[in-house]
Amino acid sequence: MKRTCLALIAVALAGWASPTPAHAVPPTATPSPGYEARLQEQRAAQRTPLAPALKPALKRRGKKVPSH
Repeated sequence: MKRTCLALIAVALAGWASPTPAHAVPPTATPSPGYEARLQEQRAAQRTPLAPALKPALKRRGKKVPSH
């Protein structure tokens, strides 16, 4: 039990005292100008409001007339 606690404390101190911060971006994730331009165009197109589609009116039936 003591060894486990000491090991956890040592790991916590080593992480806290680390001189370089961790970066979460992989080295292959470089921004592409063409991809960024397409994303901006797509987002701009989504922002423009579209006219609501009008539905055709339903045809109504007349009242039933008794046949006798």
